[in-house]
Amino acid sequence: MISRRALLARGTTNHKNSIYIVVNFPHRMKIIIISDTHGHHRKLNLPAGDVLVHCGDVCGQTTEESVRDFALWFDQLPYKHKLCIAGNHDKHMNASWFKKSVYLQDDGVEINGCYFYGSPWTPTFFDWYWMKDRGSDIAERWSLIPEHTDVLITHGPPSNVGTLSTTVRGADVGCSDLQKAIERVKPTLNCFGHIHEGYGISRAAGVDYINASTCTLEYQPINPPVEYEIW
Repeated sequence: MISRRALLARGTTNHKNSIYIVVNFPHRMKIIIISDTHGHHRKLNLPAGDVLVHCGDVCGQTTEESVRDFALWFDQLPYKHKLCIAGNHDKHMNASWFKKSVYLQDDGVEINGCYFYGSPWTPTFFDWYWMKDRGSDIAERWSLIPEHTDVLITHGPPSNVGTLSTTVRGADVGCSDLQKAIERVKPTLNCFGHIHEGYGISRAAGVDYINASTCTLEYQPINPPVEYEIW
């Protein structure tokens, strides 16, 4: 696992004001994090890095064609490792369409000693996809997160992470059951999207939280990618 000793820096790079974070880790690695691209993926200007993470909602329209186009684009990106999960708009996600990248659905992968675990579930909201009712239904999904997880990739936020889980109406819609799982696992990082207006970073109890929503509340893909460097 990542041995977290300090958050060394927090600021911006010269790459279109990307949020930039550095933490201690035996193997240097730069993680580029995006989410909620909603069909605008081909418009993105992504910085260099070692691992690209997409936290779900790849689709603009909830169609198989939209997912296939995303998978083709994602596979062709020049990153050594590429990881993605589904979001509530991504009905047709299919691991077989990702030939040169990794689709995670309640499972994980280790990269240079860092364990990434991805899960698409969010609390039930209207008639979307990859949702479970709050309480025991969704808690069962979070119970699968292994305790050696370093980077936890979810589509939605946990509760109680300030503006990152708060809607424009002021409601904290994060998942309290996910927060309980994070308290159990204690990952170094939980990255997510889903709440477009919550784009940003925070830190609590030794965990970094990143809402990497690329699209704004108006579905404009203008929020820059987050660069998270561990070394």
